Formats: sequence, structure tokens, C-alpha cells
Amino acid sequence: MSENSKLNDLIQRRAKVESGGVEATKVNGQLSARDRINYLLDDNSFVEIGAFVTHRTTDFNMSEKETPSDGVVTGYGIIDGSLVYVYSQDSSVLKGAIGEMHAKKICNIYNMAMKMGAPVIALIDSAGLRLQESTDALNAFGEIFLKQTLASGVIPQITALFGVCGGGTTFIPALSDFTFMTAKNAKLFVNSPNALDSKSASFETVASAKFHSEKSGMVDVVSETDEEVLSKIKELVLLLPACNDDDSSYEECQDDLNRVSLNLNDMNISDSDVLAVIAEIADNNSFYELKENYGKEIVTAFVKLNGVTVGVVANQKERLTTKACIKAAKFVGFCNAFNISLLTITNVVGFETTVLEEETVAKAASKLLYSFANATIPKVNLIIGKAYGTAYVSMNSKHIGADFVYAWPTASIGMMDSEAAVRIMYADEIKESTNADKVIATKTSEYENNQASPFAAASRGYIDDIIEPAASRKRIIAAFEMLFTKREDRPNKKHGTV
Repeated sequence: MSENSKLNDLIQRRAKVESGGVEATKVNGQLSARDRINYLLDDNSFVEIGAFVTHRTTDFNMSEKETPSDGVVTGYGIIDGSLVYVYSQDSSVLKGAIGEMHAKKICNIYNMAMKMGAPVIALIDSAGLRLQESTDALNAFGEIFLKQTLASGVIPQITALFGVCGGGTTFIPALSDFTFMTAKNAKLFVNSPNALDSKSASFETVASAKFHSEKSGMVDVVSETDEEVLSKIKELVLLLPACNDDDSSYEECQDDLNRVSLNLNDMNISDSDVLAVIAEIADNNSFYELKENYGKEIVTAFVKLNGVTVGVVANQKERLTTKACIKAAKFVGFCNAFNISLLTITNVVGFETTVLEEETVAKAASKLLYSFANATIPKVNLIIGKAYGTAYVSMNSKHIGADFVYAWPTASIGMMDSEAAVRIMYADEIKESTNADKVIATKTSEYENNQASPFAAASRGYIDDIIEPAASRKRIIAAFEMLFTKREDRPNKKHGTV
């Protein structure tokens, strides 16, 4: 074969590979596997790896079937200057089912990402295990899961679902740090709904983006289209470090570090959305919220403070629930693994008082408490409202290791609501009094001044400073700047067991 013939052969083979399967065109407005990569990455930055890999099984007439790229496009590229590794499943090739060589390509991407210290982004559209390969396919699943486990806490793992993600494939997003779904086309399920013990179960009720963003908590962000999902991933990548010992998520701050937010001075905390507080503190009033529809009692988000990424955990409602605790604990764990400083904004009175919550909330709250106490990153707590009981202790209090705790002068800190405490402490006196209301009012005022006031907590060293709400941004930035080189020794152990 001549040199020209070999070159033509290469061109033809590559064109065939890049064409994918017979249905690799847009369906229902969706992008193809390669289009998704091209939309995600900077122009002309994608470098494909393993384009000519294909299956090698001969069972079930598979030797007669062509599987371009074995159903998954793998490689690396750039997002606004940041190196990322990516794989995108091609549902037009055996419905994107995972087999031996399909998995080897993904594992190869993981190996390179961990060597280079760069995120892995998985774009999923897969029917699950490739039945024609049986035990080889089972081994393929295991190899992917092992790589994800080894990479956990080392490099960020981001997964986006654009079509079917069924059976064992569901473990891929479950093992990832962040999961995205399209609202209409993506379906996530371990067991097909028709196999469940409910006649009302359907893809809409138990496999949809709505279900997993509100009920299971598997999904962090839901968007309407493929393009919107990919755009949100780009935003997230620019907020994250490339790996657990990288500091490339810093950028020059264009906002005033000493900006005073007078709106905070006039804010009625009981009636206000904590998102407004976060926005007032953050650079350019911008934040990136995660799991918006799950465990709504707590907000988890990333912000920039002086150009540095900071994780935020904030009470949206005054009572903690199981879902809220689970959501926050995972977020704190991620921040700790990747050395992202943590800000908590506290306004909490206790735990949700229902029989259903009583079954699970103690364990969930313990995980939240443990995640804060276990974290060695810089930790700052801003108390803006109530801070009562063990719910407050669990919310990154000084008692479990917060480096700085600030409080607004309107904050109330103690075991419980002042009037409730008075009714317990002075029950006999109130019962015997001819003017019970006056006794309650007098004792409540006394209790608030002596025990619930932020000045009382500050006098004991539990609060580092009481600050003007408007000055919150500059005081928090100053605290994190001071904590930038924080080092903390802990007892030597393999890992905790909570």
C-alpha cells in the first residue's frame, strides 16, 4: 500500500469512527456524544484518546457488529485555560452500554487525570451493562468503580446525565462529587420502574431529574437542555481546584474588599432569604448553589471571596432535617478534601419535630457535626440570628473547631428560646405568682441579657467578635486571609468511622 493510500485509509477510518452509530444525529434537540464534548471544551482544544478502540468479543454474533470507539469518546481538553479529562458515551453504539474495552478507555482517562491532577467529567447516556459480554462487562463496571474510588478526594469528579443511566451505571454519578441532569431526557434508576413494588412507579416518578433533585438528593443541578447543563459544568469547573493539592481556582478580585452592605443592617432575618445574605457577602454578589431543591433547610454553595473559592453552608430555615444534614455533611467533606475554606451562616433553633424525622435525624446530624469537626480547612462561622442547643453546636461552632466565630448584635445564643427556658426554670414561681405574665417578661429579659446575648457568649470566648452586619464581607475576607496558611495536627489514624 502506498503512502497516499495509507493516509487515505487513516482519513476514512477516522471519519467512520467520528460518525458514530447509525443514529448519531440530534434527537429531541439533544447533542451527539462528540457535540457535547465540543460544546463543553474550548474551541479546538479536544484531543481524543483511543479513537480506534473497539470490542473484541465474538459471542452472540458480536464479531459482525461494528462499535465505533466502542461507544465512548474519551480524551482531554481545556475549559477556560483549565485542563480537564472527559468521556462521553455514544448511545448510537449499542445504546452506550458498557463493556470491556469501553471501560478500559474510561479507566485510562482516570489514570491520566490522577497523574496530571485534573478533573474528570463524565457525560453519561448508557443502557447499562453490555449483556453480550457478561462477566467481562461485570469486570468492566468494577474497574470503573475502583478508579472512581481511588480518585475520590484526589481530583474532582463531575457527572452529567443526558439520556438513560440505568442499573449499575447509576453508581457512576453516585460515586462522583457533583451530578447534573437534563430535565426531560435524562433518566436515572437502579431498577426499572416496572420492576418496583408499586403500580404507580414510572420513569417520571422515580427516575426523573425532579425525583433525584428533590427526593433522593443524587442530583446537584438540573437544566432544561444539553447546552445549559454543559454551561453550568463550565461554571463549576472554574470554581474548583484541579486536584487536592492545587490552588488554580484563585482569580483576581474585581470587587471592593471593603465593600459595606448597608442592606444587611436593615435585614429582618426571620423574614429574609439567606441567599440574600450570601449575595451581599460574595464577590460581585454572585454564588453557585448546589442541591437547590433537596434539603432546603440548608443552602450549600460556592462563592468567591477576594477571588478565592469558599464553600458556604447556611441555614435557610430554623430547624435542621435529615436531608439538610446529609446534604451539608457531603458538601463539607468535599471542601475539606480539596482544601476549600468554609463559611457557615448560622440561624438555627433545633431539629425538625416529627416522628418520621426522629427515625433518622440523630444519625444524620452526627454526620454533619463530624464533618465540621473533622475538617482541617479554614472555618469561619457567622451567626446572624438564633443559635440554640446542639443544632447550633453542630453548625461549625467554636465548640467543635471553628477558627473564627462572628455574631451580629441581633443574634441570640443559648440552649433554647429565652421565654421557653424561663418557663422551665421558673415554673414554680410562675405558677404561684398572681401576675404570671409580668414574671415571665421580667425573667425573659433577664435571661436574654445574661445568657442569650451574643455579648454573654463573647465574654466567655465562644464568640470572637460581634460585628456590624454591613461589615460582614470585609471581616470574613480578613479572617480567611489570616487563615490562609492554617495547619492543624490531628491524632494519627486511618480514617474515622462516623
